[in-house]
Amino acid sequence: MSRLPRIAALAAALATVGATVFAPSAAAAPTDLALATRWAPIHYQDTDSSDYDADYLSRIDFDGEWNTLNNWEDQDDSVARLTGTVYYSVVETGTHWFLTYSFYHPRDWIDIPDPFGLLTHENDMEGVLLTVRKDGSAYGSLEAMVTVAHTDFYSYVPPGSPYTDGRENIDGQIQMQTYDGLPHPTTYQEAKGHGCYAKNADHAPDGDGVVYYPSGTAEVPSGGTDSSVGYTLVDVFAANGMWARRNNAETYASFGTFRGDNGKDNAANAPWGWDDGNDGGDIPRGYLATDPAYLVGQYFGGKGSFATTYTGNLFR
Repeated sequence: MSRLPRIAALAAALATVGATVFAPSAAAAPTDLALATRWAPIHYQDTDSSDYDADYLSRIDFDGEWNTLNNWEDQDDSVARLTGTVYYSVVETGTHWFLTYSFYHPRDWIDIPDPFGLLTHENDMEGVLLTVRKDGSAYGSLEAMVTVAHTDFYSYVPPGSPYTDGRENIDGQIQMQTYDGLPHPTTYQEAKGHGCYAKNADHAPDGDGVVYYPSGTAEVPSGGTDSSVGYTLVDVFAANGMWARRNNAETYASFGTFRGDNGKDNAANAPWGWDDGNDGGDIPRGYLATDPAYLVGQYFGGKGSFATTYTGNLFR
């Protein structure tokens, strides 16, 4: 071999080595907690002055045990136990992460008599699903949100999202708010009944209400009006947690339904029991959490590349 071919071969070999040694590596996938923390909502919780602490967020086991038949009675025994908590789960496909955030209250209540137990119930959990595209950045980009308000789901998109109406109409735009230097979606829950929506200009604080931030510290509001309260995230799939106890009769009356005997019996649902009453028979109860790719795929158009095969889904 002449000198020039040898030099060319050596240069090619060095280039290959250099590419191997110095090429940037793909970012490591974030943990579920890190991902949930990045997109955790700033949560505006309206309160009612007649019993404002009944609207505080809390853990399901705020009273030290998982018997959900006494949570109504225990709710007002010690307000200090009503620490800011949001339950989360993460499932993923090749193109997206789907994050649910669930807000628990010991009571779904009203401020007028309910002698027949038709308008209130023990335990209450409603929440939100976020759709985040894996765009090559560490935590992806938010594309859509679906909220749970009783037996209806509502659809929203952030500014700049390509999503359009699908089977369901888009109900509004997500207001983003900066926290710790990053934009977070904002959510709102009604007082008493706790229906969940994207926050808009008409929502709390409107003279009262609590604003919860994903600080990682579970705090108790100072009163019915508090503009800065921290909450912590708890994994739905944690050991001895919500999903692990899914067949435990101390906590659940049936699959996805909490036990409760104040007001209407057994009327509150975990995320795998949430259901929109009119979105079609092919989207059964619980799909918002257990098969969110299918639900989002039907609810929205304009999604672009959108995988529906799960690469991680502990609900299945």
